[in-house]
Amino acid sequence: MSKQEYDVIVHGAGMVGLVLAAGLADTALRVAVVEPQPQPTWRPETYELRVAALSVASERILRRLNCWEPLRRARVSPFRGIEVRDSESGARLTFDAAEVGEPHLAHIVENKLTQTVLYERIGRAANIDLIIPATIERLDELPDRLRVALDDGRELGTRLLVGADGAGSPVREMAGIGVKHSSYGQVGVVGAITTELPHGEIARQRFLPDGPLALLPLADGRCSIVWSVPDAQREHWLSLAPERFCAALTEASDGMLGRVEAIGERAAFPLRRMHAERYVQHRIALIGDAAHVIHPLAGQGANLGFLDAAALAEAVLQAHERGRDIGGIATLRRFERSRKEDNLLMQRAMDGFHWLFGTRNPLLVGIRGLGLAVTERVSPMKALYMQHAMGLGSHLPALARATAD
Repeated sequence: MSKQEYDVIVHGAGMVGLVLAAGLADTALRVAVVEPQPQPTWRPETYELRVAALSVASERILRRLNCWEPLRRARVSPFRGIEVRDSESGARLTFDAAEVGEPHLAHIVENKLTQTVLYERIGRAANIDLIIPATIERLDELPDRLRVALDDGRELGTRLLVGADGAGSPVREMAGIGVKHSSYGQVGVVGAITTELPHGEIARQRFLPDGPLALLPLADGRCSIVWSVPDAQREHWLSLAPERFCAALTEASDGMLGRVEAIGERAAFPLRRMHAERYVQHRIALIGDAAHVIHPLAGQGANLGFLDAAALAEAVLQAHERGRDIGGIATLRRFERSRKEDNLLMQRAMDGFHWLFGTRNPLLVGIRGLGLAVTERVSPMKALYMQHAMGLGSHLPALARATAD
């Protein structure tokens, strides 16, 4: 095989694309990772604005890829409980990892740190080439592979092209795969805050009529916030003086952690839903945000993407071991079947929560308050919710199971 011929090309070196590449590292497959942005640099002296709540399933994946210990040594923020409050009904629901025999429910980890560790992992793999910065401009289908033209003039051949290139996926568009999408009419305002009271390794969420507010515990004692607000208020919340923002946030959080005393840099990103009509076609597969985008209210977006990457790596490696075409539609549909239904169920659940908690209709407020109260008292129901939040459902890919196959 020539230098420019690969078994797998991954377009996109976000967390999900890098998890896939790491899952294929040190195998007989020749892999290229193509990414338009320069490799990021994580700096321990600052906290990055974009963080992910990595579930137990995602932790298992990263452990098996030999990435968890470097993350843990650098900085991860475990949380052992979740507290949910409804501003309209006053109902409250709590989750404790001890109820399911686990030391924690998830970890808050900066996206850029996760990328940095994954880059280091695949950088040690002799079978992976990093082609950065570059982007794919054109695809041509040949009898037994795809020919990929890059913006720097290079041409690469591959048996499988994976779009891990985000919600606006160029690979998805070039492949002609349609999407169903809509906006929630909201943006997520993010930042790190200092609060009067300690967070106690508890993640907190308060549902407000305009959208949920999440306070996620960080290792240095602060909290990372994700505050869903209407699109029209974006500039207001980004430009508001820090002391006024803190006062408004104290009120919005109902003083769950006392006064909000300080806020660092703020940013906002649009909230939308999207699902690709299909995840695969001959020699092409989509994972992560290229295939599906959900509301961040449960913090599951990255976790779903990690499971996509683990499932695709498993399908590809099994096909290769059995002498089958890794880019053939039979191989790729196996991956799609393993992930699409679960992703759709999670998206619909998040849409349902968003609709139910975004109304002031007295009847629905009463119903959701009753639902929270009942769930709080029924231990098996709480345990079921926690199992799903931790990514411990059935039909997990081997990398995410308690014991790998």
